[in-house]
Amino acid sequence: MTQHNSFKASGGGGKKNRTVLKRFERVDLLKKRGEWQEGDRVIGLKKTLPEA
Repeated sequence: MTQHNSFKASGGGGKKNRTVLKRFERVDLLKKRGEWQEGDRVIGLKKTLPEA
């Protein structure tokens, strides 16, 4: 059985940029921007774009 093309490694050799951040990455980014303080809830965080 062969592997579907979408699962094969791309010729670029590098990782693609992810457009979705994990929760801890969003908290770190919001802390950096000053929009999240220690003790704030981590559930229901606002949407954030990754740093360019």
